[in-house]
Formats: sequence, C-alpha cells, structure tokens
Amino acid sequence: MDVQFTEEQDFLRTNAKSLLTKEAPISLVRELMDSEHSCSEELYSKMAELGWTGLIFPEEYGGMGMDIVSLCVLLEEQGRALAPTPFLSSVVMAGICILEAGSAAQKEEYLPSIIDGSKIGTLAFFENNGQWHASDVSLEAKANGDEFVLTGTKRFVPDAGRADFLIVPAKVSGDEGVTLFLVDPKAPGVTVRGVAYSDQTRKVFEISLDGVKLSTKDMLGKCGKSTAALARVLDITRVALCAEMTGGAQAVLDMSVEYATTRKQFGVAIGSFQAIQHKCADMYVAVEGSRSATYYSAWSLQEHTDKSSIDAHKAKAFCSDAFNLVSAHGIQIHGGFGYTWEADLHLYFKRCRASEEAFGNGSWNREQIAASLLDDPAS
Repeated sequence: MDVQFTEEQDFLRTNAKSLLTKEAPISLVRELMDSEHSCSEELYSKMAELGWTGLIFPEEYGGMGMDIVSLCVLLEEQGRALAPTPFLSSVVMAGICILEAGSAAQKEEYLPSIIDGSKIGTLAFFENNGQWHASDVSLEAKANGDEFVLTGTKRFVPDAGRADFLIVPAKVSGDEGVTLFLVDPKAPGVTVRGVAYSDQTRKVFEISLDGVKLSTKDMLGKCGKSTAALARVLDITRVALCAEMTGGAQAVLDMSVEYATTRKQFGVAIGSFQAIQHKCADMYVAVEGSRSATYYSAWSLQEHTDKSSIDAHKAKAFCSDAFNLVSAHGIQIHGGFGYTWEADLHLYFKRCRASEEAFGNGSWNREQIAASLLDDPAS
C-alpha cells in the first residue's frame, strides 16, 4: 500500500516531533520512571492545548474530527519519544470506548473533559484468564434489581493510579453480552495497586473490586450490548500500540546508525563492517514494514472494512516481531554499552516487550488470523 499522508497529517507529524523533542527529552522519561504515575502533567496539558487529546473526537464535543490514520501519526511520534503521558489510556482506550458505546448524554458528559485533559480515564480489561477477546470477559456483575455488584480483579491496567474514572467490562449474571461500567477508582470496595513491571516508562496497576455497588446510571450504553463496541476499541488500541512500536523502532534504528557511524574499532567506524551493515539493513526493512502494516490497518479500521479486525491482528503480530528484532539488533550494535543503564536502548527494549504482550502478543494474534482463515475459506 502506498500511503500518502495529507498536508494536515504532515503538519501534525512535524509539530508533534518538534514539541516532543523539546518538551519530552529522554531525561524527563528517566526522571518520571521513579514517580508514582510516570506521567508529565505539564506535557499532557500542552498536548491538550494543541488539541491532540481531541484529535479523534467529533467537533461537537470540542474535538478535531480527524481519523484513525491521523491518530497513528501522532502516536508514532509519541512512541519515538516514549512520551510520558496517559494519552493511550485516556484518549484511545477510555475515550473511544465512550465514543463507541456511550449514550448521547454520556458522551456529552465525559468527552469534553477527556478532550481538555481535565479528566483521565482508562480501560480495565485484562483478567486472570489471559484472554484478549472482547467476548472472553469473565468478571461477573451480579444483578439485584437496579443494582449491580462487581467482585473480581482486573490486571495490568495502564495509568489506573492517575485515572479519574475506570471503564470496567463485565457480564451481568444471565447475560452473554458484555456490559461496560463506569467506576470511580475511589469508590468503596475499589483498590488500585501498583504492579512491579519491567517497563517503568508506563506504569500498570491491578484493580481489585470487592463488592463494588453500581447502578444503571453507571452503565456505559445498554446492558449486555457492548461486545461489538469493546471489540472495536480493542482493535483500535492494538493499532495504536503498533504506531507507538513503529516510532520506538525508528528511534532505536536512528540511535544505532548514529552509533555505528561514530564508534570506531581498528581505526574505522564500525558501520563499515558488513555484519553491522546487515543488521542496520534488517532493522530498516523491519521499521518500514511495521509502518506500512500500521497505517494500512488504521485505514482499514477507519473505513470499517470487512477485514478490519484481522488487519489489526496482522499489524499487531508484525509490529511486535519487528520491534523485537530492531531493539535486539540495536543492543548488539552498541555492544557492551548497549547493556548498561546509561544507554537509552534498554528503555525501548522494555517498552517493546510490554507493548508486545499488551492486547495479545505476536503468537496470539497469529492464532486469530489462522482461525479466521479456517472459518472463512474464501479468505
């Protein structure tokens, strides 16, 4: 696919790269790794002022009304910088969830505050069953009249320690469909606990729900009718992660090429050695393939094509493998220095492993592709 970006998208990329280079240097990322939330409030406020947090949302709510491809342009630059913000959690996961499943009143209530950055949300999806399908939600909401009681655990929830609200998928007793609930993280029975995790540039949390009482007004959309909306949000999130991984892989490639041209052994730059050239060439091919897969799947989701979900799985599988290859080769090119804490490479390597596992790793996504081919011989 020959991706032709619009002038508006090129302008967005240029501005994003400029701002993030200036306001989100890797030194800031390292500094925030030791904080509770690993997020820069100042940077996120500037992003909101520029309208980035409203990029994907309709103008009627204060957004910019742009498309998923444009969203990925912005996310690629954020991935390149390891931008320390809750953008993925609040805008992509929570915001699009409300956009896809919420009522008109709920959109009017929540989207403007997400867009102006005054409220942060996140999606608490992953459970102990280890599944990433929307239909595999196992948390039960026990119905008692107009009241619902949630008891269970959600794991690896990004930015939950900073969130003003959680979107919690569950299945109401006796109903096969998914229901989305809006949960206050400070409500009685809700415990948010930080989790030790390899990637400290994006903190994840465990959410314990112990008899949390909710009512119909806490329900996002209709009871048992949000499975399809959640599935689309998960697909968009996968592609958003692909964009971030592409940006991260590009950053590692750039660092590696620069190092290969300046580091000398035996009186010459190591980039003159064929073994190093081969690695750089493989990295370049992986990055460009990752970029193509990302933007094709973003276009497919935007156009609601019949294969949009499978395209998202394809992109997630390819981009996960590509970022793994690039980050590993980058460390090899840097030699012993690549393994040190002072080198920035390990931050990208750890982000790579975390992003690979989130919302299905390469193997899981390939299983979904294979299953679709078996179910649909015409594929």
